[in-house]
Amino acid sequence: MGKTAFVFGGGGMLGASEVGMLRAVMEAGHRPDLVLGTSVGAINGAVLAADPTLDCVGELTATWESLGGRELFSGPLQRLRVAASTGTHLHSIEPLRALIERRLGPVDIEDLAVPFQCCAASIERAAETWFTQGPLATAVSASCAVPGMFGPVQINGEHYLDGGLVNSLPVGRAVALGATEIFVLHVGRIEQPLRVPSRPWEVATVAFEIARRHRFAADMAAVPEGVTVRVLPAGSVQAPSANLRYRNTQKVRARIDEAYQASRAYLESLPAGEQA
Repeated sequence: MGKTAFVFGGGGMLGASEVGMLRAVMEAGHRPDLVLGTSVGAINGAVLAADPTLDCVGELTATWESLGGRELFSGPLQRLRVAASTGTHLHSIEPLRALIERRLGPVDIEDLAVPFQCCAASIERAAETWFTQGPLATAVSASCAVPGMFGPVQINGEHYLDGGLVNSLPVGRAVALGATEIFVLHVGRIEQPLRVPSRPWEVATVAFEIARRHRFAADMAAVPEGVTVRVLPAGSVQAPSANLRYRNTQKVRARIDEAYQASRAYLESLPAGEQA
């Protein structure tokens, strides 16, 4: 019998959309046998894997509404101090690691209710790395270590950066692990056309978006027969290619609600035999 996988992609504060998608999928009666997460999607995936019930949606909503606060991101003066002392990043990753541990406890990945894996990019090996065991909060922090925002996370003498650098929407990983039904929960960018950058800061973000979409398109093209992939819609809330206002939580509820309504309508439109 095949496995059902929930795949959570990266995208900073835009990842709130994935919470709405998750609610719609869970209400439709789907449950994961495997959860994969990259970058901020690793946070969403870890919470689900710890509690694979509808209750996790409320936990995630509360988590998202707190993500932009001073609990995680320091003010201007502290950012300047961190940048001056490190020369590489603006914030310490420690508050995020502590938040994950506070929400889920000091658990190991292998102790979660549902098998969970998250992805990070190894600096030393320039390689995609999947964490399948060990301290959950540390692995998820490594997956979320956005270059320039956070410093690399050191694990067993190796340094890791954000998993979105190497595999932002890991459909291929789910297929390789035996999933035959895959739900893709994402931030909405893949639904929107890219535009030629017109501002200096857009150049890197558009280039990164091309790379992440190319990997996703290749994974989708290689999906074998017998495997169903459902890419859930995010709704009409726009997901900009540049997410510079990473502390802004004002649209969290709107993103969650938009994605929920769009994903619920999509799932209800499926043939009766495919809805659950």
